[in-house]
Amino acid sequence: MGIFSSIVGAIFGHSSPAATAAVSGETAAPAPSAPTVDVAAILDKAAAAKKEKLAWKTSIVDLMKVLDLDSGLAARKELAKELKYTGDTNDSATMNIWLHKQIMQKLAANGGKLPPDIKT
Repeated sequence: MGIFSSIVGAIFGHSSPAATAAVSGETAAPAPSAPTVDVAAILDKAAAAKKEKLAWKTSIVDLMKVLDLDSGLAARKELAKELKYTGDTNDSATMNIWLHKQIMQKLAANGGKLPPDIKT
């Protein structure tokens, strides 16, 4: 199971076929009967349980920490590879911004309800 699948599983409670297709580049829409998941509610609750203040709405590192996933550079480079990042993975600031945006877009595309302050 890849890092993106782990993110989806932690938020949605399972790895959806649409999420898997989103990583592979295939076109897949969420099942019409799939309920919308309030991503902010889930992540805010998880963040509140942490000892440190985590800005999951703007930081891929904090998002991964909230979900108890490895947020180290190697893990983020692997996530970038999964999501087909074409930029320089040694430019971690640019890569991190891109990763966060991609994750938010893919969550929204797979039935995740995001707050309006998150730009996708």
